[in-house]
Amino acid sequence: MEVLKVSAQSQPKSVAGALAAVLRDNCSAEVQAVGAGAVNQAVKAIAITRGYVAPNGIDLVVVPAFSEILIDGEERTAIKFIVEPR
Repeated sequence: MEVLKVSAQSQPKSVAGALAAVLRDNCSAEVQAVGAGAVNQAVKAIAITRGYVAPNGIDLVVVPAFSEILIDGEERTAIKFIVEPR
């Protein structure tokens, strides 16, 4: 499963384009975000992605979950969104 990492500075349209491309190729993707700003951008990107893939008859389902990741040797809690077609 392809993992897309989103930061607070990520452009939602750019992330949405990348996510749509991954979904067309792999049928599922994971979006990771650490922090409130990054989660905000990730949710916006997922909403935009729905508009990108809807004309192809794809309806998205998103499952949020927590994930422990290492950043600079430090364990952090991330929010991960598993995105799949319905």
